[in-house]
Amino acid sequence: MPSTPSLLHRRGFLTAGIAALAAPAVGAAQPFFKRHGLPIGIQLYTVGPDAAKDLDGTLKALSAIGYRSVESAGFLGRTPAQFRAALDAAGVVCTSAHIQGRGGADSFSGDLGKLGEALRTIGVKNAVLPSPYIPDRLLGKGLREVLTQLTADDFKMNADFLNAKAAGLKAAGIKVGYHNHNFEFAPLGATNGLEILLKNTDPALVGFEMDIGWVAAAGADPLALLAKHKGRFTMAHIKDIKASTKANFALTMDPTEIGSGSLDWKTLLSKAYASGVRGFYVEQEAPFVLPRLEAAKVSHDYLAGVVA
Repeated sequence: MPSTPSLLHRRGFLTAGIAALAAPAVGAAQPFFKRHGLPIGIQLYTVGPDAAKDLDGTLKALSAIGYRSVESAGFLGRTPAQFRAALDAAGVVCTSAHIQGRGGADSFSGDLGKLGEALRTIGVKNAVLPSPYIPDRLLGKGLREVLTQLTADDFKMNADFLNAKAAGLKAAGIKVGYHNHNFEFAPLGATNGLEILLKNTDPALVGFEMDIGWVAAAGADPLALLAKHKGRFTMAHIKDIKASTKANFALTMDPTEIGSGSLDWKTLLSKAYASGVRGFYVEQEAPFVLPRLEAAKVSHDYLAGVVA
């Protein structure tokens, strides 16, 4: 029987409908970082020896890999203007910096006005305390010894310290944050150091950078922590660990490149974004099997393809 216009129309409609059902939703199959328009960042600690030897060359190598954002660990002997020039030459930005609690002019204990000016020159918007401000009574002791002796009062002091520094840097447009390791999860009565910091810091001033690998190394659940404190974690370190890592509070893990370890990054990236994380930085701990820049490429290339 010859086709009628109405039958052709129905056939076309059915064909188009089947095709639409078979096709993925727009953007659904795009990799996580591309879909959200976010750069894959890297904490320069990951390539520390390379950056200390040749900052300009290292930044250009990271840019060639595909990194468009870095998080600094100090200024590597450069003035703020020199550091910014190196970033610009490589085509990368640095909107987050780890700032020590104690030290010289570039620490939280220096002149906050000058620190804010330096950070603004570089382009930094988040100044992150990478580990606790050590109380006077523990100065001069080894790091691992110090970490086992931090009390609930020490963490409350650190919360006050973060609030004060954040208030001091607010006028410069700099937000202050705190980066965890795994020792903050050691029990302190019914709580722990990280919970004390979260409870006693002002959410309007102080954010948190979740080091996902260190959370997992403590035997804690990053997803549960993100859900419990939704909105408090605005940045994250993407750090993978091997299944051989045993839960501990003593700065110990078996590290590896992203995607080569035991963590479910498809779920973690999605949930972190939903919880409010917008700054993602690859970070890998020593020991390295590959040269550091090669390891950084493995991690970047894996993340560039993750659909989450």
